[in-house]
Amino acid sequence: MMRISRALFAAIVLVAPRLGAQTTPPADKIPAHDSFTVVSKILSERRPINVYTPKAYKISATAKLPVLYMPDGAIDEDFPHVVNTVDSLMSLGVIRPVIIVGIPNTERRRDLTGPTRVKEDSAIAPHVGGSDAFRSFIRDELFPAVKARYRITDERAIVGESLAGLFITETFLTAPSMFDHYVAIDPSLWWNSYALTDAAPSYIANLGTAPRTFYIASADSKEISGASAKIVAALRSAPTNIRVTYEPRKDLTHATIFRAVGPGALANALK
Repeated sequence: MMRISRALFAAIVLVAPRLGAQTTPPADKIPAHDSFTVVSKILSERRPINVYTPKAYKISATAKLPVLYMPDGAIDEDFPHVVNTVDSLMSLGVIRPVIIVGIPNTERRRDLTGPTRVKEDSAIAPHVGGSDAFRSFIRDELFPAVKARYRITDERAIVGESLAGLFITETFLTAPSMFDHYVAIDPSLWWNSYALTDAAPSYIANLGTAPRTFYIASADSKEISGASAKIVAALRSAPTNIRVTYEPRKDLTHATIFRAVGPGALANALK
């Protein structure tokens, strides 16, 4: 586990709520933000997008900032929580200023899952297995739309939990050049009977030499923690320039881990 500075420790204390098994997190303040719509030819639908620009961007007419992308990016999803966490980390000087781009869901289980041969997987929603098309939407339609509207650098990060964590891990392995920093929190690696985990060594062999960061955390579930550990072991045994951070947290549950490890995870990626 990474060593944390005093500033980061203070950020975690201030930002992360004290979550227990019976604790309901407080409602997140809705941050001031922009919204626009991408008419996607790839997905054949209109996709709303939420964007948060920090103070450093607003006070300068020339500043260019990296971008943190996030699935589950609606106002009634994880966008307020992630923005407030990042804003606190920036205020404390723990991370650099970043722009946050939230991607609200239309069909979450379709977009965040790959194909599956498992009958029970297919039964969770009317449509599943659309992660490749969703990835193409982000790369070929959303990236250019953000670049046309905001002053950004070429540095990109992505954060998400559960099925979003599965999508992030899949993207890291199959399309690693899309992002520089990957944060996958308790990813649903059980999907398709652990096919992504089983295929990870072959993908890792072709990751290339570009420096990137990959953070992965797992809670108390054996079905996720064991698969996460296997991917981490394969990464650490391969000759890559990936900075890997693995945080197994058996003291947390799938429901509590995002808020508990989020500040440290984002600091690890964006410091």
